[in-house]
Amino acid sequence: MAKRTTKRRQAQGVLNVQEFQRDDRRQRNLQVLEGGYQPANDANRDHSFVKNVRPKSKGQSALMEAIDTHAMVLALGPAGTGKTYLAITKAVEALEAGKVGRIVLSRPAVEAGESLGFLPGAMEDKLAPYLRPLYDALQDRLSPKRLKALMAEGLIEIAPVGFMRGRTLNNAFVVIDEAQNCTYGQIKMLLTRLGWNSTMVVTGDPAQTDLLPDLSGLHTVADKLEGVPNIAVCRLGEVDIVRHPLVASMLGVL
Repeated sequence: MAKRTTKRRQAQGVLNVQEFQRDDRRQRNLQVLEGGYQPANDANRDHSFVKNVRPKSKGQSALMEAIDTHAMVLALGPAGTGKTYLAITKAVEALEAGKVGRIVLSRPAVEAGESLGFLPGAMEDKLAPYLRPLYDALQDRLSPKRLKALMAEGLIEIAPVGFMRGRTLNNAFVVIDEAQNCTYGQIKMLLTRLGWNSTMVVTGDPAQTDLLPDLSGLHTVADKLEGVPNIAVCRLGEVDIVRHPLVASMLGVL
């Protein structure tokens, strides 16, 4: 309707072309702050995305060094110490550098103290809520388009613990997250999936298991493997927490 009205006014010779000229009055009223906003100069800005992740504590430095020099690493520590994030960061770096052919991420599908009941959808839809933390860490290191392409090509695979039995993971970087929710038998099964030219990192917090205390096997496995050659057991503490300072304060009293 507006297009017809404009043509009719133009045919009648009553069209005012100045109505469609750019109005710079609003532009003149705008004022730009000198120098603009610089996020790096913001004192309240605690974190920024960096391409190369650097350790922020001695424990994290030891963990990153252990991943570079050992075929199997067990990272035990409280929440917020960067166990999963550092492991996935190392996995992405290894894949991008061509050191491994694929990334395999596994996590037990255990609910945190409450039953969600029936979840609709296909198998991937049912497992998505449990595997969401792994997606979050991957999206922080890869663009959504790149992550989608790698997962479509099978270079990044996310699978629950129940689907790992019988597999041999060669030329892969394997991350087992939330291992405190695995039984002794499950962890033993997962550790024996390690193949040639592969690195496996097992992360978890024995103090926050969602299983019965006697069922979680992470602490027992870590104690037994601590003296095995080419296996590193890194124990992080409260001083390695890089989340909000209140997290370390709460964990000290809870």
